[in-house]
Amino acid sequence: MQRHTVSSSRIDSVGWENNVLEIKFPGGLLYQYADVSKAEYDNFLNSASLGSALSRIEIIHHYHRV
Repeated sequence: MQRHTVSSSRIDSVGWENNVLEIKFPGGLLYQYADVSKAEYDNFLNSASLGSALSRIEIIHHYHRV
């Protein structure tokens, strides 16, 4: 999955494909979040704080380390 760099102290890069959100954290850890719609992804990218938005996604969606 192709990811792009974001401006966040908590997140290095993000990508989205086929309803899977992929996030690379500082230090290299990579996680995938299941069943994330395109609208949720767009809202995530446009949020004032990606870290806070991610905290909300973690409550709703299953995720695992890749």
